[in-house]
Amino acid sequence: MPISISLGLTVLTYLFTMTSVPIESVALKLFTGLEKFEIMAIPFFILAGNFLTHGGVAQRMITFATTLVGHWHGGLALGGVVACALFAAVSGSSPATVVAIGSILLPAMVRQGFPRPFGAGVISSSGALGILIPPSIVMVMYAVSTNTSVGKLFVAGVMPGLLLAFMLGLTTWVLARRNGYPRLPRASLAEVARSFGASVWGLMLIVLVIGGIYSGLFTPTEAAAMSAVYAFVISVFVYKDLRLVQVPKVLLDSANMSAMLLYIITNAILFSFLLTYENIPQTIAEWFIHRDLSAWVFLLGINLLLLIAGCVMEPSSIILILAPLTFPILGKLGIDPIHFGILMTINMEIGMVTPPVGLNLYVASGVSGLGVSALSRAVMPWLAAMLVFLGLVTYVPQISLWLPRMLGMME
Repeated sequence: MPISISLGLTVLTYLFTMTSVPIESVALKLFTGLEKFEIMAIPFFILAGNFLTHGGVAQRMITFATTLVGHWHGGLALGGVVACALFAAVSGSSPATVVAIGSILLPAMVRQGFPRPFGAGVISSSGALGILIPPSIVMVMYAVSTNTSVGKLFVAGVMPGLLLAFMLGLTTWVLARRNGYPRLPRASLAEVARSFGASVWGLMLIVLVIGGIYSGLFTPTEAAAMSAVYAFVISVFVYKDLRLVQVPKVLLDSANMSAMLLYIITNAILFSFLLTYENIPQTIAEWFIHRDLSAWVFLLGINLLLLIAGCVMEPSSIILILAPLTFPILGKLGIDPIHFGILMTINMEIGMVTPPVGLNLYVASGVSGLGVSALSRAVMPWLAAMLVFLGLVTYVPQISLWLPRMLGMME
């Protein structure tokens, strides 16, 4: 059964049989929960990502990335990591990144002599950068469910995103060097400049979103709307890879995806209402405090819980169910909510490549033609790097908090 329906039915059954909550207050809670301005960012970022996926932005980013790093061991694979990082910074979606980059790069890697499982492993794991490097739909959901700042989360995700991209690239380079995988000829400065010029319109979207939010020019939700309009303009009128006749299909696909996510959010709002009504988060927080459990132990336990949940549920459901449960504990243990939001996002990212419900594995399976079990084995080296990265960010909060503090967004 879909998680949204099972969640909604369970909550409604409990509310109507075991509490005296009037039905009017349930309806009111649904309405007030969904009218948050920040939630509007989700359909806009989905729309922007779909315009870019259907347009030729991905191909130009791949060309630019391979001119930068293609001459090192495993050149095309390294270019894939860089291209995934760049596309992640404009799409906000992990599966969209895997489809956009993988469908173009994977056939090229196989033609050049890379084993198909290696190429699929690179794209599956690097595609997960789509929910860590801002803009990120998962971060918007965390912000909505905990009333934290979307802008601060976006800025806090920049350094961890770059560090993880470096670690995934390093893992790729080590494997490629050990196995003697091919590399590309070194690109000239003219070729680098030419490929940058071709992809600059897509790359400008990063500046538009992050720069606009930080400068105070517009809110994260307004940035999402701007990114959707910008993506439409460059896909249809600048690059001309997307014809006007294809736009209705892109709009319909985006509406379908948005409706699915908003329905999950609707039922998660009910769940959050039930938790608050029964004082469950406060009870859990008091339990932690009375047992003198340190923040170190709490973070370790939460990471384990989120990693297990990531194996069987998709990210939006986990965030919307567990974030309201754990959020009240943070203040009592002295854990920064922005740091915790980045931690949850990283765990969701790892969940995208862990079976049996690793969404990136299913998307990459469709792109590569490999089975999910074969892909699960293929991603193991990168998964190990992601787990090391999770440990680093968990216990060195400065990695995620340094940039917001330097920009004066936090004390």
